[in-house]
Amino acid sequence: MAECGASGSGSSGDSLDKSITLPPDEIFRNLENAKRFAIDIGGSLTKLAYYSTVQHKVAKVRSFDHSGKDTEREHEPPYEISVQEEITARLHFIKFENTYIEACLDFIKDHLVNTETKVIQATGGGAYKFKDLIEEKLRLKVDKEDVMTCLIKGCNFVLKNIPHEAFVYQKDSDPEFRFQTNHPHIFPYLLVNIGSGVSIVKVETEDRFEWVGGSSIGGGTFWGLGALLTKTKFDELLHLASRGQHSNVDMLVRDVYGGAHQTLGLSGNLIASSFGKSATADQEFSKEDMAKSLLHMISNDIGQLACLHARLHSLDRVYFGGFFIRGHPVTMRTITYSINFFSKGEVQALFLRHEGYLGAIGAFLKGAEQDNPNQYSWGENYAGSSGLMSASPELGPAQRARSGTFDLLEMDRLERPLVDLPLLLDPPSYVPDTVDLTDDALARKYWLTCFEEALDGVVKRAVASQPDSVDAAERAEKFRQKYWNKLQTLRQQPFAYGTLTVRSLLDTREHCLNEFNFPDPYSKVKQRENGVALRCFPGVVRSLDALGWEERQLALVKGLLAGNVFDWGAKAVSAVLESDPYFGFEEAKRKLQERPWLVDSYSEWLQRLKGPPHKCALIFADNSGIDIILGVFPFVRELLLRGTEVILACNSGPALNDVTHSESLIVAERIAGMDPVVHSALQEERLLLVQTGSSSPCLDLSRLDKGLAALVRERGADLVVIEGMGRAVHTNYHAALRCESLKLAVIKNAWLAERLGGRLFSVIFKYEVPAE
Repeated sequence: MAECGASGSGSSGDSLDKSITLPPDEIFRNLENAKRFAIDIGGSLTKLAYYSTVQHKVAKVRSFDHSGKDTEREHEPPYEISVQEEITARLHFIKFENTYIEACLDFIKDHLVNTETKVIQATGGGAYKFKDLIEEKLRLKVDKEDVMTCLIKGCNFVLKNIPHEAFVYQKDSDPEFRFQTNHPHIFPYLLVNIGSGVSIVKVETEDRFEWVGGSSIGGGTFWGLGALLTKTKFDELLHLASRGQHSNVDMLVRDVYGGAHQTLGLSGNLIASSFGKSATADQEFSKEDMAKSLLHMISNDIGQLACLHARLHSLDRVYFGGFFIRGHPVTMRTITYSINFFSKGEVQALFLRHEGYLGAIGAFLKGAEQDNPNQYSWGENYAGSSGLMSASPELGPAQRARSGTFDLLEMDRLERPLVDLPLLLDPPSYVPDTVDLTDDALARKYWLTCFEEALDGVVKRAVASQPDSVDAAERAEKFRQKYWNKLQTLRQQPFAYGTLTVRSLLDTREHCLNEFNFPDPYSKVKQRENGVALRCFPGVVRSLDALGWEERQLALVKGLLAGNVFDWGAKAVSAVLESDPYFGFEEAKRKLQERPWLVDSYSEWLQRLKGPPHKCALIFADNSGIDIILGVFPFVRELLLRGTEVILACNSGPALNDVTHSESLIVAERIAGMDPVVHSALQEERLLLVQTGSSSPCLDLSRLDKGLAALVRERGADLVVIEGMGRAVHTNYHAALRCESLKLAVIKNAWLAERLGGRLFSVIFKYEVPAE
């Protein structure tokens, strides 16, 4: 967040520098590469959107060219690494008070280099008011877009692309926000936009929606009547309402019926008449009580109207937006109560993290239709986004208004569209994460501290990964500061980026590393470990082949588990790997818990192996080196020998020491050169290596590469294997699939092991068969 000083605008970028504490180039990021603009100007807030190209470093791997050589050198790395520049697309959204519009436009004008268009899409009432100013400052023609169309396009976009975008508000919970997981089918829904009045729109598809109702009693009514009653402005009015007692002004059911209200089946605390007591009482009422009564009156009216339309159109999801909401807990609380009361809990009131950006997003999408931005998937960049702010009613009006705060949202375009895994039993109810740290205060405190304590090691690793860079240490310190600040924000506001989980903490760290051009801090570690493991592969396979069938199955599983020990993201392991260069595969096996394991379905798995082979196994791999080469590939080889096809899915991009798709291709090629089983399977396409679409140490089965999903359908996958703590414990531990699944991991965190009832290096081996 960038906090501003005194109000007032200037006529140049210099005045913007003076009015805010964060440098303007950290607010209007990457402006020199901006290609297209859109703007949404409301009564008090401006929302600017622009699309830019972002140049950042990526680590690429490729096989050495051995042409002309007799043999490879014994200790030569299996591939070479090069760092290259890559250009990707990013959407930037910035929200600020209209007070700053002229200074912001001046700053943008001074930094624009090469936009692709001479037009700026504009929506909102202020698009008319500020049209001449925008055209004069930016020399772009203002093209005004329909407000409602923009709102709906924006709403569809955030619901499809931002997990945990929508939330319900629960007054007495801590925290009060309860986020909904991404629904794969977002249509149909009801959008209730509460601006000056109320518009109610039924949204059926991406392009089909209709206005079904509305009311003249909305936010303008609350503001107008409130100003007449209390002589205060909007935010101050809400602050008054948060401290008021409406029953001093409203006539309640018990005031009308006395004790007889119980015979009617009504609560005595229900409002029988808003402002009813003011008609007969000969007394002055406090501003706080009048504001609270007014808020209840208008919220109840809107809630009942929304509920009636939802029932009329058989809809159970109602999204609320507009300046009346703006993250204010008092308004969300009263609307939620009203919807629950009138629908008897059958209709859900939902609010949006990025509700304020909907118009700007929609206007941008309208202007970029020729580029078809909806064909892509987009992901929130946590490193460049402000997150949802706490809106505690206890804050004063100046704080509530967040005077001069610049709010930021960034979305990165992903290379491939992301879709659900077709094998999920019930996609709408799928929740990737095992523990909600927003709810679990003890776990939240532990993991935030854990990530803080690990920060020095990450910084050290980042610097070591770029020994030839003169500014690596400086960039690493900037990374440390940014990630540390994010962790402190999450201590105070765990709901800032949706549901807080171990996955979101890991992903935020990766985003911050990328922000400062550390694309793959473990690339050299992975290169070295892959080289060592490849040299051991023939010996491991010979040892396995010498075993009897039943003994070999247990050895293969133990190999998978031992390989999973080699996780540089686990403090207990990285300490051993740093101090003992000779710690290897056999040492890892000795670290494993003896059977029976903490979760032990091995006997059921062995019994299943005595039956017919699976048609196709989908395996999500975890770490590079010993894990993928000595653990996963021998397991894959055994499945291939049984007649099972294998889809081996690895990360599209780097995260910790996890194996990437490009690394797996080289590893598979080298293994194929040593092993005829793997060689023939690759040649005959019975072994297929694919990318997941993810760059995370965890796994979200609702956001997977579209090509992977198509292959799973085409090959009829009937077994899913998920290995590793991040993919099988922090996420997907409770994931229900429509086919058999194996979830296996070694618990390399003592606190988590104890919480699960085990100890360090306890084993999870969870074989699940779906109910008939």
